[in-house]
Amino acid sequence: MSRNFTRGLVVLLLLLSATPAVSLAAQPADPARAYADLTAQATKLNEEVLRAQEDLVQRKAELDRATATVSAAQQVERQAKRDEDDFQVQVDLIAQASFEGARFNQLSALLVADSQQDFLNRLEMMRVLAADNAESLARLSGAVEKARQAHQVAENARARAAETTAAAEKLKSDLDGRNQALQAQITDVRAALTRLPAPVVTKLRDPGDRSQVSVPSGAAGLALNFALGQRGDEYEYGRTGPDRWDCAGLTMKAYAAAGFTIPRTSGGQAGVGRAVSRGEVRAGDLIVYYSSRSHVAMAVDNARAVHASTEGQPVKIAPIDAIGPIAVIRRIEG
Repeated sequence: MSRNFTRGLVVLLLLLSATPAVSLAAQPADPARAYADLTAQATKLNEEVLRAQEDLVQRKAELDRATATVSAAQQVERQAKRDEDDFQVQVDLIAQASFEGARFNQLSALLVADSQQDFLNRLEMMRVLAADNAESLARLSGAVEKARQAHQVAENARARAAETTAAAEKLKSDLDGRNQALQAQITDVRAALTRLPAPVVTKLRDPGDRSQVSVPSGAAGLALNFALGQRGDEYEYGRTGPDRWDCAGLTMKAYAAAGFTIPRTSGGQAGVGRAVSRGEVRAGDLIVYYSSRSHVAMAVDNARAVHASTEGQPVKIAPIDAIGPIAVIRRIEG
């Protein structure tokens, strides 16, 4: 190694040692961005929890129907078994009479008849006995088949009940897990709120325009009037009023006030009514946002919507296109 190279290396090392160290750690995340990301995640989780709750309710209803089917089929089977036993007794009695010497044919009737009338009477008796025997056999056969079918129905219903029970238990476990995740996410959102600058928090909590809004007639107007009446109410995940709301809870109750039953979730509301384009939007339309369909608002007019936004923000009016990417727009009436 040359002396010049050695001296140069020493100088470089001295310069580096004199230069202040630059931290490679990531700069702190923007509190507003962190809050927005956390609320978006929490909103999606809330929607998943609500959908899981709906699925669980449906599974429980299926289980109730299957259980009722089992009970009804078992009752039919028991009655069919009783009928089978009764008809079997009748068939056995006729068979026993035959084995004990009764002759059910015209020749035997002719040989033992005392007169022409006696012969005719015996023929009539044989006809009646034969008819009774045929009817008893037919009814016995029908009762056996009915019992068999009822038993099969009961077995199928029992199998469905077992499958539904297992599915409901799995859904319940999944729901519990999602609920835990949601609660943890809500805690994170609330913590993120505390890190926001005071002016930002003040702006978030501003209920915005609370002036009188003209609404149309009909169900859309009634629903919109209800939603507008909640401006300033707090947002809370999973709530449907009377003074705390999540997005779909607000729109569901708004249309309930107008006499319409719509699903509890924004995903469910994305499938009600009929689809309309962005340019066709009018008061009362439901605007569902994001590819996950995890948020919903109600149009005030073609430019604005009222919605329960997210944790830390009250129910308020906002520009339709500023709320988020639109997934679908649905019209409930008209």
